[in-house]
Amino acid sequence: MFFIHPLVLKIGIPVVVVLMIVAHVIRRKIKYKGGTKAANTGFVKNLDIYKKKKRMYTFVSIVMELCIVASLFSSLVLIARPALKETVNNGTKKRDIFLCMDVSYSIYDLNYDLVENLQGVVAGLDGDRFGICIFNTSTVLYVPMTDDYDFINTKLEELKEYFRLQKEFMSKYYNDNTGYIQYSDDQVAEYQALQEQLDYFDAGTLVNNYQKGSSLIGEGLASCMYSFPRLEDEDRTRIVIMSTDNSQEELKTPLVELEEAASLCKKNHIKVFGLFPNRENWSGLNTSDYDTDMNDFQKAVEGTNGKFYKQSESLTVEDIVKDIERIEALEVEEITTTKINDQPKIPVIILFSSIAIMLGIGLVMRI
Repeated sequence: MFFIHPLVLKIGIPVVVVLMIVAHVIRRKIKYKGGTKAANTGFVKNLDIYKKKKRMYTFVSIVMELCIVASLFSSLVLIARPALKETVNNGTKKRDIFLCMDVSYSIYDLNYDLVENLQGVVAGLDGDRFGICIFNTSTVLYVPMTDDYDFINTKLEELKEYFRLQKEFMSKYYNDNTGYIQYSDDQVAEYQALQEQLDYFDAGTLVNNYQKGSSLIGEGLASCMYSFPRLEDEDRTRIVIMSTDNSQEELKTPLVELEEAASLCKKNHIKVFGLFPNRENWSGLNTSDYDTDMNDFQKAVEGTNGKFYKQSESLTVEDIVKDIERIEALEVEEITTTKINDQPKIPVIILFSSIAIMLGIGLVMRI
């Protein structure tokens, strides 16, 4: 225990003591200075009721003085701010996990299931840091690496709503036969309202999509990789959970292809756990071949020493998490922090009790 402002006590206590001494001296020197005198006071002073009242007055006076002194000293202590230093060591074996999601409209079902299941997993994390990147043409760092699990789950809930809106949009307005968005005159207002909600999420992931195309898988993974903090330091186990159908629709050569991004991940000791949709959920939007896209994605993922998963009824996110937990976590650099916590409890109790007693005495004496 120490005081943040010890000078308050060094000055305040002597001042209070001096004032108390001066007050007692002045009170003792107060003498009768005229007025009407009462005769035969000796008789009154010998009465039992007088003696009782005198004892009560003396007792109350002493209690009041003690309460005033206690109030003054506890106030000085509070102003001086009593505090306690606490040293915290943060050196533990933990992981950094990034969720990297291809948010093109072709895999909204896969993404919705993944996010929904991850919410419960995130709530059970202890010390592992978690982040979220979403991409289509361009990448958005949706949640920087953090261990604020309540915040992460709030953002996952937002993404669930995003994928629900994608599903509503595709089921209502996308025509599988023509490959175009279609709506009737009486659906215009509803369509515009839904499009406005989707634009909030889409805006950051579709930068220059008319020039570059969509679902740029390699650029999405590489951007996510470079979002890890202090990437050059190998002090934490780093993992990417990536969902995509690997159906790239580029209009010009991307800056980074999937194979190159996977090589960068391996070079930086980042393992990728890839989740791929099953054939039933393969979207009609895709112009590429299912088996080719799946095999290329599996090869890239396993090249990082990660693991490939295909969406199925038997596969759960818990299975993926168990596989991740089997990976040994590296020892992070021990960081020692000192926290200073105020300790006002005892002086506040003394101050409050003193004031309450004085208030109670005042009320009793008026009766």
